[in-house]
Amino acid sequence: MSVSLRLSRGGSKKRPYYKIVIANSRAPRDGKYLEQVGTYNPLLAKDDENRVRIVEDRVRYWLGVGAQPTDRVARMLDKAGIKERAATNNPKAGEPGKKAKERAEDKAAKIAEAEEARIAAEEAAKAAAAAPAVEDAPAAEEAATEEAPAEAAAEEQAEG
Repeated sequence: MSVSLRLSRGGSKKRPYYKIVIANSRAPRDGKYLEQVGTYNPLLAKDDENRVRIVEDRVRYWLGVGAQPTDRVARMLDKAGIKERAATNNPKAGEPGKKAKERAEDKAAKIAEAEEARIAAEEAAKAAAAAPAVEDAPAAEEAATEEAPAEAAAEEQAEG
């Protein structure tokens, strides 16, 4: 039988209150337990002495006979100075998930496309503003060259 040191929830809805208990690891969370060794009231301020109450000698006994604390209880025991807990390191804790990364890439691509379209529109507007002055001159030359042969042809017909 494996024994664990864990929290058993009590209290009413939205008003939790926990017992720190020694229980069979296969027993239900709020089910039968072997011994209650403390209490935890998360509604009290963090510096309140009644927030976590632990019967230290009983906890030490159960740890001595092989009881395994859950992560939350291990944190409490470490803070109380009963059992050292190795600091955990999760380097991926702040990293977004796969779907969030895909969404960010899609958003960045859309922003880049919009920026390119904006730049292209600005360049087209600049070209359109500069083009009429440039286009008028060749159009006038073309008109002049078209009129000249027409006039020459008219003169030839008049003579002939």
